[in-house]
Order: sequence, then structure tokens, then C-alpha cells
Amino acid sequence: MKKRNLRSAALAAVVVGSIGLAGCSAAAAPSSSEKPAESTGTLIVYTNSNSDGRGEWITEKAAEEGMTIEIVGLGGADLANRIVAEKNNPVGDVVFGLNNMFFETLKAEKAITAYEPSWSEEVDKNSGDPDDGAFWPLVEQAIVTVYDTNKVSESDAPTDTSELWKDDTYKGRYEVNTALGQATPQLILAGLLTQHLDEDGDLGVSDKGWEEVKAYYANGSPAVEGTDLYARISRDEVDFGVIPSSGITARDAEYGTATGVISPKVGVPYVTEQISVIAGTKKQDQAEKFIDWFGSAEVQGEFAQEFSAYPVNEKARAVALPEVVELVESLKKQDIDFGFVRENISGWVEKTELEYLP
Repeated sequence: MKKRNLRSAALAAVVVGSIGLAGCSAAAAPSSSEKPAESTGTLIVYTNSNSDGRGEWITEKAAEEGMTIEIVGLGGADLANRIVAEKNNPVGDVVFGLNNMFFETLKAEKAITAYEPSWSEEVDKNSGDPDDGAFWPLVEQAIVTVYDTNKVSESDAPTDTSELWKDDTYKGRYEVNTALGQATPQLILAGLLTQHLDEDGDLGVSDKGWEEVKAYYANGSPAVEGTDLYARISRDEVDFGVIPSSGITARDAEYGTATGVISPKVGVPYVTEQISVIAGTKKQDQAEKFIDWFGSAEVQGEFAQEFSAYPVNEKARAVALPEVVELVESLKKQDIDFGFVRENISGWVEKTELEYLP
């Protein structure tokens, strides 16, 4: 168990970042009645990882390479559902940013198609789809509980995240994201429940596990739509909250915070953002060109520096921000069976929404 203070001159120099997995929409999604992408010549790129300027950056960089793209952003679960719903008449051409669990669903639904990118030898295939190559890894994220050490000293911060909902000291002082159509809130829920699996329990979870979920939501402060966690921390509305690791540096620079990270005994959830061609696209060649370009060591290296990312591409990682690499590699990974989670997450979300959300 350890808490990390991330203040540094390098962090302060970064002016933009991303909470990628939290799910934003920088562009309105086309309705299912709209014509497919080929009618405009624009490559439609679906993602849940376009927040904080990422979508604009990718669009501009792609244009410099002669590619015209349109970024369409949705929350992780919502985006995966959309792609499955559109698989007989696809609107999108490429999807990236979703984690392995969602991509396994897309693969099972035959909503994505295999393509081996030019940079395939520069990444760990086991981080993607080693069996069929239906999707390939881009960025790894740690999903962490953070606080501002300017306001909460390390000695006063909990050493385990479960203390937040078990100790009245922290009641109402930590943010909970109840938007369970998004990837990160689903992952937090899965991280809680997989610690209490019981084949005889409700939906494979023991009574204790559901009590933990109930307490987690009951004692937290619901996230405010459109309001950044760090804005709430700065206004003294909350002291703690959850974000993907790549979002830390930009927020420290923007809000003047010095982020501390809680590292619980069980570890923190990790996700790997993937990329794939959407099955049935009429722009297969353009989709492949985009994937070759975006996942390359050069572009992923620039992306890592700009958005404090931890790239899976080994060559790109060599030029990533050292403090980001240090943080991600220092945190223990929580052992989560994502295959089991994928089979059960829909039921877990439904029960949580019906019974436990404020």
C-alpha cells in the first residue's frame, strides 16, 4: 500500500490530458437513418476516448497526413451497443478506445473484422486479441482513486479505497459516477463485485459484495454531469474521486492540485484501449491506413507526450513522460476475470441501477 504524490515540473508543463475511458462526445453521433460514411468520403471513427482535446488532436494530425476523419464519441457501453446495433448497416469505419471486454463482445457479435497493423510486432499481442487479431492494443490505463495533497495530507488519506464508504469520516466526501453506460463506472462496479464472487450468490456475487456496492453508492457524492472531478475538489465539494491515470497531469496543471493516488491491497483496475476495423465498412483501405498511422510508434509517442498516456507500443513508450511511466508501472494490478465480467456485467448494472443508485 502506498500513496503517490505526482507534483513535478514536468506535470505542470502539460496543459492538456485525457480521462479517455470516462466517455465524452466531441461530435454528435450520426443517426441510424443517415447515409453511411462513403457518401461524404469521410472516415467515421467511433471512440469513447476523445475527451480533453484528444479528438481534435487526432483529427488535425490525420488531416496533415491527408486523411479526412470524423470523430464520434460515446460512453463505452453505449458505444459498444451502438456498433452491435448497426452491424447490418454500419455507419462507423474504425473504433478505438474501448477496453478488451467491450471488444470481445464486438468480436463475438462479428461487428469488427481482423486486420494486422503494420506495427503489430511492436506491441504485446497478448494485450489485444492474440488468437484472431480482431483488435490491437494502443494505450494502457490504471483506474485510480485520487485526491489533492494540498487539501488532504497523505496521513489523513485512506490507505485502502474501501475506507471511503466504511469510515464516516469520508461520508459524502468522495465522488461516485452513476453513469453506468460508461466504461469507467462499469469497471469500478466490476472491481468491487469481483472481490466477492459466490456461485450461489445473486448473479454470482455474495451478499457481502452487494452490501459493498450499496454502501459505496449510498455514502458517496454523485458526479455532476458536465463538471470535472477536479473542479469539485477545488470547490471543496468532494475530496476524492476516480479517473483514468492519464487524466492526472493535465488536471494538476489546470487546477493547481498535487495529486495523490490511493493504492489498495487488492490493486487497481487496469484497462487496455484497443483499435479495430468495423465489419462491413465500405472504407476498408482507409480504415487500415488510419490504424497503421494512429498506432505507429511515432504517432503514439506524440500522443503519449501530449496526453500523458502509457502506450502499449514499446517504441512509443520509450518517449512517454517518465512520471507517467513510473506511476503506471508502480501500481498493483487488480486481478479481474474480464471474461466472467463480460458475461455478467449487464445483470450487475441492471441490479445496481434498480436497487442501489441514489
